[in-house]
Amino acid sequence: MYLSDRKTIMFITGAFISHACWKEWIVFFESKGYKTVAPPWLYKNELAVDLRQTHSESKIALIRLNNLLDYYIEIIDKLPEKPILIGHCYGGLLTQLLIQKELGSHGICINSIPPGNLMHFNFSFYKAIWNLSDHFTSTNKSYLMPFKTWQNYFTDQISFEEQKETYEALLIPESKLIIRDIYSKSAKIDFKKKHNPLLFVSGSEDVFVPASLNNLNFKKYKNLHSITCYKEFQDFNHLSINQENWQTIADFIANWLKKIS
Repeated sequence: MYLSDRKTIMFITGAFISHACWKEWIVFFESKGYKTVAPPWLYKNELAVDLRQTHSESKIALIRLNNLLDYYIEIIDKLPEKPILIGHCYGGLLTQLLIQKELGSHGICINSIPPGNLMHFNFSFYKAIWNLSDHFTSTNKSYLMPFKTWQNYFTDQISFEEQKETYEALLIPESKLIIRDIYSKSAKIDFKKKHNPLLFVSGSEDVFVPASLNNLNFKKYKNLHSITCYKEFQDFNHLSINQENWQTIADFIANWLKKIS
């Protein structure tokens, strides 16, 4: 069945990376008959290398979670119907929040940052968020993740050459405030509320948002009249959407959508 007249996928990028991360995913899902949109975050519609060069004066530092939610809501309102939402990392949290607002027909959360009201004891995640918030410098300036941090949190378990290539192609400055907003009221999820189908995807080698934390996020949803699913992929790190064999994940999502629809 050809879906392009009635099914649109919106890819929602995560923090620290360019929307160019979805380039191959767009080709993949359009070949399946979907329409796709992958809007950049506010103030991020430039090449990663250009954004890095101007990051100290960038408006990116001003971005807050509510700004992003309003931005995506405005885009969705202009679409002919509620889109399928596929979000990575912080984009996964945005997907959860937009599904909660009943603005997506389906939600796929890949290596999703957990909402602030998800209680857990994964202290390595709290430490990572603290480090990435860069509390000891001004919030008037954006944060540029060092390569070593990129290696540790996003691209562990792959070759140095791949780490360097993805860093140069995708790494962009980030708002310190938007990272801190994970623990604001705006980032809370009502896990008991009825919702459209949700799929949580994790990677076994994800150091930043471990599979166990993704699984806990999934299990927290308690509405018996809603579909919530979970899938862990072996040997994938946090940047799984750009890792070798990413098609394995994309194929699973495409088949899940077909079954759910």
